[in-house]
Amino acid sequence: MAKKKVPVPGKKITWAMDFKKNWPIYVMFLPVLIYELVLHYAPMFGILMAFEDYNVIDGYFGSKWVGFQNFIDLFTGGDFPRALRNTIIIALLKGTIGFLAPIAFAVLLSLLHHKKYKRTVQTMSYLPNFVAAVVVASLVIEFLGQDGPLTLLLCKLGAENQNWLANNKVPVFWLIYLFMGIWQSIGWGSIMYVSSIATVSGDLQEAAAIDGATRLQRMFKITLPCIKPMIIMMLVLNIGLSFSTGFDNILLLYMPSTYNVADTVYTYTYRLAFGGGNANYALSAASGLFQSIVGTILLVGSNTLSKKLGDTSLF
Repeated sequence: MAKKKVPVPGKKITWAMDFKKNWPIYVMFLPVLIYELVLHYAPMFGILMAFEDYNVIDGYFGSKWVGFQNFIDLFTGGDFPRALRNTIIIALLKGTIGFLAPIAFAVLLSLLHHKKYKRTVQTMSYLPNFVAAVVVASLVIEFLGQDGPLTLLLCKLGAENQNWLANNKVPVFWLIYLFMGIWQSIGWGSIMYVSSIATVSGDLQEAAAIDGATRLQRMFKITLPCIKPMIIMMLVLNIGLSFSTGFDNILLLYMPSTYNVADTVYTYTYRLAFGGGNANYALSAASGLFQSIVGTILLVGSNTLSKKLGDTSLF
């Protein structure tokens, strides 16, 4: 009977040795690798368009090189400061109120002791996440139209009868977009927090309760500190994605009369690149590259800050 080889301590394990031992795992990973290369890395070659006067007929190598002209056209557009302001404000609202909502929902769920009721509430909260953006936007348009149910309810409370989506006053559209996003994602966004809360020691909760701690005190002194690493990880991810906020829902909800409060960098670029007679792929690529760079800076910066202040980081 052949003896099983035991790795020698201190001996370097080469890739060939690891592949020979774990080749089934490598085979299982192959489709994922192909997916990432084809759909995520290969399209990065399109960054060249951001520095060219791109033409589909001439292609990447035949189009005229214009350097940073596309970025100049993007930043010097008359409506760019307004779109940038809206992007930042919406990102801040989503990064504060929108970020805290799933945490609060997960904490409230943890206080429920009736398992069947708790699972029902969780399941119902997940469902809006699987509804298409077109359907969600259609519901919002119907409910907040001049004859919509929510509009009529607000009229009973003393508000003006109007189409709320056509209101271009600050901060009407921002709040509509914020609460629509919370309704759609609060359940799905709470999954990680619910899982983290489930790992909190019950002995700590019982000991604190015996000592006279209220539910609120136990929440702030035990539950939230125990799930702090998860909160920081999700916060870093949210900050990294904050600048790319809004496209599909805003594109479906906004109108020319609300551009001053609803137009974001994404939708502004979309109108510049594809709103005219000819599609400007180069301008769109420049905007995408700009947003990717800003998002990367925010992600790395927030991760570094969390590492220094909280001794916890995503990477």
